[in-house]
Amino acid sequence: MKALLIDNSGEDPIMVAGEVPAPKPSKHELLVKVEATALNRADLLQKIGKYPVPDGASSILGLEMAGRVEQVGDGVKKFSEGDAVFGLLPGGGYAQKCVIHEKMAMPLPGELSFEEAAAVPETFLTAYQAMFWLGALRPKETVLIHAGASGVGTSAIQLARELRSARIITTAGTDQKNDICKNLGSNLSINYKKQDYSESIEEAFGKDQVNLLIDFVGAPYWQKNLDLLAMDGRLVYLSFLGGTKVESANLVPLLRKRLTVMGSTLRNRNHDYKQRLTADFWKDAGLALQEGKIAPEIDSVFNWMEVEKAHSRMKNNQNAGKIVLTGMQD
Repeated sequence: MKALLIDNSGEDPIMVAGEVPAPKPSKHELLVKVEATALNRADLLQKIGKYPVPDGASSILGLEMAGRVEQVGDGVKKFSEGDAVFGLLPGGGYAQKCVIHEKMAMPLPGELSFEEAAAVPETFLTAYQAMFWLGALRPKETVLIHAGASGVGTSAIQLARELRSARIITTAGTDQKNDICKNLGSNLSINYKKQDYSESIEEAFGKDQVNLLIDFVGAPYWQKNLDLLAMDGRLVYLSFLGGTKVESANLVPLLRKRLTVMGSTLRNRNHDYKQRLTADFWKDAGLALQEGKIAPEIDSVFNWMEVEKAHSRMKNNQNAGKIVLTGMQD
């Protein structure tokens, strides 16, 4: 089968098309003909050697996919050949075929295209994990989502709106991205390049009003995040795109407000964890997805042979929402 592979022969790594053996499904796996996959920051990091591949995972990039089942293992009960499915992968999405455990696969909602479905798993499962499994977001609470127009951010907005009727605050770096957040349900969308987000939130809602905070930025926001959180507030870190070292910090809010600070990744979680997460997401949000109440925010769709253009768009932070690759079966 064809796959996109990392070529390290030049000054910078690039993606090139190559031929590799097609995977074979084990007892409880599906062999899927991939119709679409979507980009994630982890792809760019793995490409330059800064994101180790988990043990047993495919070294091919691609953490999510949508496609049609070509073959099922002899222990599979949930799906049959020809079924349209989508799901989270430990790797292998940048290829014509991949394998996925049947408990990780979800049936493709009739309202979604393959391109749309491929943009769901990584961002929606990450957002679901951060807000509900870790952040324990309760009905009517206030959640602040940094990088609100990112793939995970746009997913988190919709889940907080639909599943908890939460008051939602977002930050983003352009007016266009803030408009996207507003249209998805953000009650207060702040352009952090024009406004101090901490001051804007306190002016709108008062002090200590944020119950849950989802952050991708890290060190630059550390103190403001602690100061904004309410009593028993929770702070979940999903990445540190702005840096990892805080030069000076006031830790008093941690005790005074009984704060909880957590960090999480998803790719290196074990199979059982991911299967339970997928099951809970589908149970809680599957109907909303099928009815179109939540949907992935698509930034752009590229033919998979234009992967370098797609990677450049993400690397330069030009995307608002998900970047999708398609055309594997052409």
